[in-house]
Amino acid sequence: MLIRGKYQGASFFELLEVDFPQLRPNVNLRDAVEASALSTVPHGTTVLAMRYADGVLMAGDRLATEGHRVASRDLQKVYPTDAHSLVAIAGAAGPAIEMARMLRIELEHYEKIEGEALELEGKANKLSQMVRANLPAAMQGLVVVPIFAGYDLRRRIGRLWKYDVTGGRYEEAELESSGSGSLYARESIKKAWRDDLTRDDSLRIALQALADAADEDRATGGVDLARGIFPIVCFCAAGGVEEVSREEIERTYREHVAVARQRVGAGA
Repeated sequence: MLIRGKYQGASFFELLEVDFPQLRPNVNLRDAVEASALSTVPHGTTVLAMRYADGVLMAGDRLATEGHRVASRDLQKVYPTDAHSLVAIAGAAGPAIEMARMLRIELEHYEKIEGEALELEGKANKLSQMVRANLPAAMQGLVVVPIFAGYDLRRRIGRLWKYDVTGGRYEEAELESSGSGSLYARESIKKAWRDDLTRDDSLRIALQALADAADEDRATGGVDLARGIFPIVCFCAAGGVEEVSREEIERTYREHVAVARQRVGAGA
C-alpha cells in the first residue's frame, strides 16, 4: 500500500527534508570535520568545460591532494547527471562527490514524478541550491565549486554554468574551468577556442589544456602513462552523454606529445 507523506512536490531533496529527515544525507558538513583536520581532507582539481559545434565537452584530471600529499591518483571528477547534462567537481572531494550524486538522484526523481525531464536551466538551479546549502561548510574550508553543463534540447545548443561558494550561478557562453589549475587551463583553451570546433578538435584542445595546467600547477594531475591513468572526458550533444574511451584519449594525447616534441626540436 502506497503511503503518501506531507510533501507533494517533485524534489527528492525536499521530500527527505519534510518526510524523512533521518534519511537526509549530510550535505552540510560544518560539524563533521574539525578545523584541525581540514588539511587532511582530499581536494580535487582541475576541471573544465567548453562549447563546441554540436554541444559541450567536460573534462577533469584525476588527481586529489591532501595538502602537499597525493590522496588519490584516479579520482572521478566528471559525473553525468542525466541523459543530457553533466557536472564537474572541484574542491573538497567528499561533499563534492556527494553533491554530484544527489543531483543525479534529484533529477531522476523529478523525471519519474513529472513524467518528463527538467529544463536544463532548472537543473542548473537545482545545483545552485545544493551549493548554497553547503555554504556553512565552505566557510570552514570545505569549499565545493562545480561546473554544470548540458545540451539544451529546446534551444538545440550546448550550455554551461559556473558557481561561486554562495550558490550564485553564472552562464558562460564559451568555456569555464575550476580548481587550482583553472587559470592555466582557461588560458590554454582561449588560445584555440572557436564556436565551430569539431569533436576531435575540442578533445585535443581539452587534453592540451589539462596538460598545460598540470605543467604549471602541482595539484593538477597530468596523464600517467606508467599507471595507465588518463583524464575523464565526456561529450554531451543531442544524442546524449558520451564518455570518451581511454584508448582514444591516449591516442590523442600521444599525438599532442609528438607535435610538442617537433616544435621543441624545431626551436633547438
